[in-house]
Amino acid sequence: MAPPGSFGNNITVGSFEAFFQGWLLRQEQFLNELIIAQNTFDESQEGVIKNLISGVLAHYQEYFEEKSRMSHRNVFNVFSPAWFTPLEKSYLWIAGFKPGLAFSLVMNSVDDLSQNQVERINRLKFETRVQEKNLMDELAKIQESVAAPPFMGLAQQFGVHLLRGDGGKIREVDENIETLRSALENVITDADKLRTRTAERVVGILNPLQSLRFLTAAAQLQLRIRMLGMQTEAERLQMQTLDGYVWLNPRVIQISRINGYI
Repeated sequence: MAPPGSFGNNITVGSFEAFFQGWLLRQEQFLNELIIAQNTFDESQEGVIKNLISGVLAHYQEYFEEKSRMSHRNVFNVFSPAWFTPLEKSYLWIAGFKPGLAFSLVMNSVDDLSQNQVERINRLKFETRVQEKNLMDELAKIQESVAAPPFMGLAQQFGVHLLRGDGGKIREVDENIETLRSALENVITDADKLRTRTAERVVGILNPLQSLRFLTAAAQLQLRIRMLGMQTEAERLQMQTLDGYVWLNPRVIQISRINGYI
């Protein structure tokens, strides 16, 4: 049986979009809970607060697990996710947020770090940067392998061999594509592990109230970018519709010229 919230092995882009919409609704609920917990913070309720923090981290983990299933089905969809707006895609780093973003969020949302916490955060920041670079180097190698022979040569000849019925060549191309798919999937998996591990280690350095602030800032940033992306897309579609209406209606064009709009 698939885990709660999962669409199982038959996950498609459409089903993932449905999962993501539900996930975002729960993200908004968590954000409200985080804000309330901050405003009513009481050290005697530390157990309740820790449960909330664990729930938020588990919520992110659920997304990564579902994305992993989508990646296994078609990794190329994950690299250019249809469930994100163009604005959201512009912030992507290996199919997700850059792990180092956590440190900016901490510095902008937590103003009472001790010297020991600052030192631990800086050490973790350095380690994370090294791992980010390693992943980018790995991705660069994969991209180079796609553009280099023999893959490109096979790709250029694919249509010819397909027409000739050269099954051996077609299988060779399929094997290269499968190698590429597997390599990209592994990079995404490693990037998601780094994202998860970085967030968990940051929370491990912060005290409960600081963790609430950090997780609140992370959720607010994501939801704000989502909202702006949706608004931008709605405005773009509205302009496209208006442009189409203008060009299809000479009377509108005439009125626009009279009023100096065009």
